[in-house]
Amino acid sequence: MLEQIDLTMVNWARAQFALTAMYHWIFVPLTLGLSFLLAFYETLYYKTGNEEWKRITKFWMGLFGINFAIGVATGIILEFEFGTNWSNYSWMVGDIFGAPLAIEGIFAFFLEATFFAVMFFGWDRVSKRFHLVATWMVAIGSNLSALWILVANGWMQRPVGMTFNPDFARFEMRDIAALIFSPVAIGKFTHATSSSFLLGSLFVIGISSWYLLKGRHLEMARKSIIVAAVFGLVSSALVGFTGDESAYSNARYQPMKLAAFEGLYDGETSAGLVAMGVMNHDKKPGDNQDAFLFEVKVPGALSLLANREAGSFVPGINDLVYGNDSHGVIGVKERMGRGRIAVNQLAVYKAAKKAGDDAGAQAALAVFKEHEADLGFGYLSSPEEAVPPVPLVFYSFHIMVVLGTLLPVICLLFIFYTYKNTIAEQKWLLGLGMISVFLAHLASQTGWVVAEVGRQPWAIQNLLPVSVARSNLTTGTVQTTFFMFLALFTILLIAEVKIMLKQINIGPEEN
Repeated sequence: MLEQIDLTMVNWARAQFALTAMYHWIFVPLTLGLSFLLAFYETLYYKTGNEEWKRITKFWMGLFGINFAIGVATGIILEFEFGTNWSNYSWMVGDIFGAPLAIEGIFAFFLEATFFAVMFFGWDRVSKRFHLVATWMVAIGSNLSALWILVANGWMQRPVGMTFNPDFARFEMRDIAALIFSPVAIGKFTHATSSSFLLGSLFVIGISSWYLLKGRHLEMARKSIIVAAVFGLVSSALVGFTGDESAYSNARYQPMKLAAFEGLYDGETSAGLVAMGVMNHDKKPGDNQDAFLFEVKVPGALSLLANREAGSFVPGINDLVYGNDSHGVIGVKERMGRGRIAVNQLAVYKAAKKAGDDAGAQAALAVFKEHEADLGFGYLSSPEEAVPPVPLVFYSFHIMVVLGTLLPVICLLFIFYTYKNTIAEQKWLLGLGMISVFLAHLASQTGWVVAEVGRQPWAIQNLLPVSVARSNLTTGTVQTTFFMFLALFTILLIAEVKIMLKQINIGPEEN
């Protein structure tokens, strides 16, 4: 018999982790993107000797430092939540998940922190060359921190390089290279960092636009914009490429996520990509209702995106839940049966080991190994539980795509009008530049909604549902800490915004 699970507690724990992650991700992409812009600005100062570039670097460095401090605070809380709300997860995968986090802390964070002090306080204490190296090391260190976190996240999306230890019910690492060089992990890192570069660029463009509208610090604003707009445009091309690769990876390793973000319930040959649409929120797996109240599709585009072949078959949610023999799709219903055999045989194995029955233990272990790949399905209560919240994933994905298409156009317009030396006259574009900061944050947040909500109900894809990964806490305990963190993070966010606005209003040093 499977243990009764308090789903109310699980949902509050998920909400608390989502709250922390989304607040943390307000600060992280700005750190990643702004750090490289600082390196570019200081490189121009080093090459030209123009003091204006130094003044520009120091101004953006001040805003970077404010954001960096708040981001570290929220990140520490996020990592502690693995131990508080997700202790079963920490026990079962700590051998694997802990390794990249430890590397991130020991290597990337210390590299970043060591040169951080030199970058901020070493302007008149070290040589220009060494200071430039320090700034570049902060940028590299910041992004190396993201690398190890995203390697860990990529492993959760596609678990590789490990074996399951039946004696301790733990996943143990066997090949760290498989974790690091997993296509999913590499895709996560490149897509998250390139989108962060774009966000950092638009942050600079937005603030510089405000200066131009106010008629203040005009030379600084123009110089800041041209570097940021070029960096943002190049980054947006990488965002598009890595996003396409992520969708291709989803088709191979997380087909349910792919079906959810396109609202595809019944599989199709030459499946179309939804350009725009309104979902029927009453639609459920297996019923006869239409998935959309209104939709416009690009014929064959989803098949091309998923399989690199326009005429190929893309399984839908119903195919993945109930199976589709004609296309060789094994459904959740069948995998639940195999998973329950794995769960039961694991219990038989442990009982036999405890009783000293080695022959019985080995026989049970052999059966378990045959069904191990579907272990997590044995904990699901119904096939439909394997379906994520489809409307939330669908709308998040399409908001991300629309904004991801708009933002590089904004960068291109800023490059064009700055080159024509008429940027200060384009009031409409400067207003759009200010708004683009919030649009970039929205695109970044919805991207993570697609990535994390889209893989529900799994903590570890196909192996560990979130309902099993939880700690044994009461609902009231998690609710209390949820509202404590909500208040704390909101205060931190308000504090950062107020400090940044004050610094922006002051502007760069004149001398």
